[in-house]
Amino acid sequence: MEPTPSPQGLPTELLDARTQRLITRAWLEGTPQPGSFIDVEGQTYAILERRHRYQFRAGRYRLHRILLLVKPSEHPAEQSLLGDRWVIGDIRCRFNARSELLRCAVNPEGPCHGCRHFAPTVEEPAA
Repeated sequence: MEPTPSPQGLPTELLDARTQRLITRAWLEGTPQPGSFIDVEGQTYAILERRHRYQFRAGRYRLHRILLLVKPSEHPAEQSLLGDRWVIGDIRCRFNARSELLRCAVNPEGPCHGCRHFAPTVEEPAA
């Protein structure tokens, strides 16, 4: 299935970050950044890496397509709101990486619920 061209977007290929297999080709609006999430064909993906592919035309290189390394996003119960962004896992645990890309060093694959390494964060005393 060929993606439908869009005058505002660029052809984008989504690759599974673990297997390096092509998930789909699509025309995406804007420039998706690593650490953000995108919805394609009813599935939400976390963007881990973005690569550009260029073509040499008319004496100069032009951006031809974008390659996104993605992973299926975590279940919403496995995300926490930290300020204005969503991070993976339970931020009440001191081992949580507070990252959109990595859950924690102890149990990176999760899940957080029922993890035997869960340790509540220690609150800093007020000064």
